[in-house]
Amino acid sequence: METIVLGIGETLVRDDRRWSSWADWLGVPPHTLSALVGAAVAQGHDATDALRTLRPGMDVEAAYRARSAAGRGEHLDESDLYQDVRPALGELRAAGVRVVVAGNGSARAGELLRALDLPADLVVTSAEWGVRKPDPEFFARVAAAAEAPPAATLYVGDHPADDLFPAAAAGLRTAHLRRGPYGHWWADHPDVVETAEFRIDALTELVALVRPPGAGAEAAGAGAEAAGAGAIGPDAEGAGGEGSGEEEADGEETDAAGAAREGARRGALRSVR
Repeated sequence: METIVLGIGETLVRDDRRWSSWADWLGVPPHTLSALVGAAVAQGHDATDALRTLRPGMDVEAAYRARSAAGRGEHLDESDLYQDVRPALGELRAAGVRVVVAGNGSARAGELLRALDLPADLVVTSAEWGVRKPDPEFFARVAAAAEAPPAATLYVGDHPADDLFPAAAAGLRTAHLRRGPYGHWWADHPDVVETAEFRIDALTELVALVRPPGAGAEAAGAGAEAAGAGAIGPDAEGAGGEGSGEEEADGEETDAAGAAREGARRGALRSVR
């Protein structure tokens, strides 16, 4: 593994403050909004549908701008990071791995993250790139920022529809993180189990996946086992990408069948962060 790319929300950063600030802005108890977010996640919907449940027809972007203008915009500090972030990123860089942080977020979020001086080679948000996950163009940008072949680039995230599926479709290796509402609720969904090359419970487990150049497949398998990774092994077709382990009885799947199957996969988890 030459480069590891990580998402932001519920991968590096806890979303507690985000939803609490929205609840305060809308004048509802935080637990009410949290429950509605959970309901949206469980149904495979956009988490921000919770805001529209409270305020039907709400323009979330306009409300975000109004909050910022009122001095109640985004805030991010060390307490918002999961505790394994600095140790994991630091060890990865010490092992010679390029570390990139790239996920959905505002330009302000990018500024705040960079101000934390994380042990990363690049920190960038979707607003700064002008394209959001799960758009394929976002992952084309990821592949370019990785400065490594797709087969040597691992994308790590909690959200199946935003992180796992589009990263795999772009030819990147994938790790699904069991963290946050999406990461926990969808962790054992068959499409997630099938697509994720690695499944982890903490970022510190990534260190065991890093091996010296030239190490064989046996070493990769041992690293995955040590990290508690599940699902697809390194010999699976496409390393967890489109079509992995999906074959018809005669061993050949038509393009049409493959496209239909992939469409069903996306439909099962259609939400965006």
